[in-house]
Amino acid sequence: MKTNIEERACDLAVYIIENKATVRSAAKQFGISKSTVHKDLSERLERVNRALYAQVKEILDLNKAERHIRGGNATRRKYKGE
Repeated sequence: MKTNIEERACDLAVYIIENKATVRSAAKQFGISKSTVHKDLSERLERVNRALYAQVKEILDLNKAERHIRGGNATRRKYKGE
């Protein structure tokens, strides 16, 4: 999937903002690695579009703060057989 890197970063940011998505789900949706999504959003997007970067950073920070809860819930579901 060869596209303009700046355009891809903006598309990723819009997807995450609209869907309140995680890096993992965005990577799956766009068919790229989590590392690429993270690099696009944390480094490239900041140079390209600061306003979009600020919005997506809020969501990424929230996801980071909640990840231990998601992990605990996933483990609970795994062992309860849900």
